[in-house]
Amino acid sequence: MFATQNIFAQYAGFKPIADVLAFKAKFTQESSKIRSLSCQFVQEKSLEALSEKIQSKGKFYFKKDNKVRIEYLKPFSYLLVMNGDKMLVKDENKTNQVNTSSNKLFKQINRILLDCLQGNVMNSVDFSSKAFESNSQYLIELKPKTKTLSGYFKSILLWVDKKDYTATLIQFDESGGDKTSLQFVEKKINPTLADTLFAVGTSN
Repeated sequence: MFATQNIFAQYAGFKPIADVLAFKAKFTQESSKIRSLSCQFVQEKSLEALSEKIQSKGKFYFKKDNKVRIEYLKPFSYLLVMNGDKMLVKDENKTNQVNTSSNKLFKQINRILLDCLQGNVMNSVDFSSKAFESNSQYLIELKPKTKTLSGYFKSILLWVDKKDYTATLIQFDESGGDKTSLQFVEKKINPTLADTLFAVGTSN
């Protein structure tokens, strides 16, 4: 659906947004109406050393404030829960709890994801941003400002649906040449989500 590798340089079909300040204000305003979100996701990982892509599928949940659950179901079982400064990582064999405030990379990824979902991503002091639009979507390009982040990411791209201002795709272009994209489908806006979904404990 998205030819992400081919549009990195030119963003075919997109043009620069004329009034970026108005767009930023509207993005933040509309995103503030989203109190919760559930959807399916498709993740594609393109490795520099391999020609084929690695695809994973699962369920994604978001709830204000600062609660995210990413549940991988295929081809393997893997769970990632972020709740404030705490993170739970669980695979089939073990469970680890991480405090994101003491891990700079986890903290940045957590912050990026939440800023994308909450419409604040263009206000980040850690990234410079550009905004583009097509008939149906917005595209936000983020470039790291700091040396630390530049060591991990070359850029981060965010596609946003014009109808409801929710993310349809997030792509991380890593400095080493690998790319990871998360495409969000079958979205439900403001569903009732139990707090237990975001509990950072071993019972998830």
